[in-house]
Amino acid sequence: RSLLLYAVNGLQARTFGVWTLLSSVIRCLCAIDIRNRTLYHITLFTFFLALAHFLSEVFIYHTAALTIGVMAPLMVASFSILGMLIGLQYLEVEALSQNKKKN
Repeated sequence: RSLLLYAVNGLQARTFGVWTLLSSVIRCLCAIDIRNRTLYHITLFTFFLALAHFLSEVFIYHTAALTIGVMAPLMVASFSILGMLIGLQYLEVEALSQNKKKN
């Protein structure tokens, strides 16, 4: 199959572009303020959402083939989720140690 089975119109392309811009802004803000737990969770969710989107396009809707163009965002999302889950454990430990210092 080809990369896309269905034509993409301008509205769909702009919507995907705005989503990409929004998620990149969220990810940059998280990188700046990595200890903000709410922002960290939102950023982690953007990677889960991206992974779910690309997996659904390949395996549910069959609108994309497993080529390097699709594999790259799948790998980035997967490794980012893994790294952020490991980092989340660090944030939990840090929050607990700060609470102990306050008491």
